[in-house]
Amino acid sequence: MKKLSTEEYRLIARVAYMYHTLGAKQTIIAEQLDISQATVSRLLKQAVQEGIVRVTVTMPTGAHADMESALCDHYGLKAAIIVDCDDTDETALQHHIGSAAAFYLETTLDANEKIGISSWSSTLLAMVNAMQPLTKPTHVQVIQILGGVGNPSAEVYASRLTERLAGLVQGTPVFLPAPGVVRSSEMREALLIDQFVQQAVRLFDEISLALVGIGSVEPSRLLASSGNVFSPEELSAISDAGAVGDICLHFFDAQGQPVITVYDERVISMSLQQLSKARRSVGIAGGQRKIPAILGALRGGWINVLITDIRTAEGLLDAIRLYETKG
Repeated sequence: MKKLSTEEYRLIARVAYMYHTLGAKQTIIAEQLDISQATVSRLLKQAVQEGIVRVTVTMPTGAHADMESALCDHYGLKAAIIVDCDDTDETALQHHIGSAAAFYLETTLDANEKIGISSWSSTLLAMVNAMQPLTKPTHVQVIQILGGVGNPSAEVYASRLTERLAGLVQGTPVFLPAPGVVRSSEMREALLIDQFVQQAVRLFDEISLALVGIGSVEPSRLLASSGNVFSPEELSAISDAGAVGDICLHFFDAQGQPVITVYDERVISMSLQQLSKARRSVGIAGGQRKIPAILGALRGGWINVLITDIRTAEGLLDAIRLYETKG
């Protein structure tokens, strides 16, 4: 690259001063200095290259773009959204993470999408509660991807998630009228023959945007109250097999590999493989106890968007640094 003359430096500095300090538009600069707008654009780029203009980004309070970028780079995510919430109270965490998920959905939803949403997640319920209604019809379908039939006192949560989200985005709900966990593989096969269950299950392969919670092996209070859980003995066996977490009641180990047990034959939900094929598979979860499960989901590639809180993100980044140190 040839060395610039003093006159060239002066012109670059003049253009940069007019644009960045005086706020003049490129067209005005071009007209005043009798040069083309293309030349103005080129000189502005040169001003950065020559160090005449130094660009710095000052992050506002509560924004963590550097941490989000690190998570994306390491795990190949499309996006990571970190909520600046120091609260250790699980309900408060769910509220903040849910609000961030609501904004993400409101600003990125495409028309004609097929949205999959899992049941029995308090964080997803918080997302729906925080959402603003969209003003234009989207023609989307909102598909329940985990069986929602359970204890009558808790069952309202599953249908509320699907129906309310569909109403907020002006879409059509598709319910999965079956339990998340049934008593036997034979019962599962019998339910899968039902035409209304089939209506939902057939759409799993077409889902473009999946919204899922990430669970630890120990079920959340909401999931436990729903009745869609394995017995303590079964959960102990699943844990002994190496499971650290689940998505839609499909378990995986610390490296994200599926933990296959006989209990899989009793689950009615979207599979991990189907989830990984969605254009956007969004994991919405946080809290210290969830870190091993979220790490497993990331390592397995089961999600490609993560929405979480600052302390959980720090734990995930610590795991990356520990891995690199050992490597």
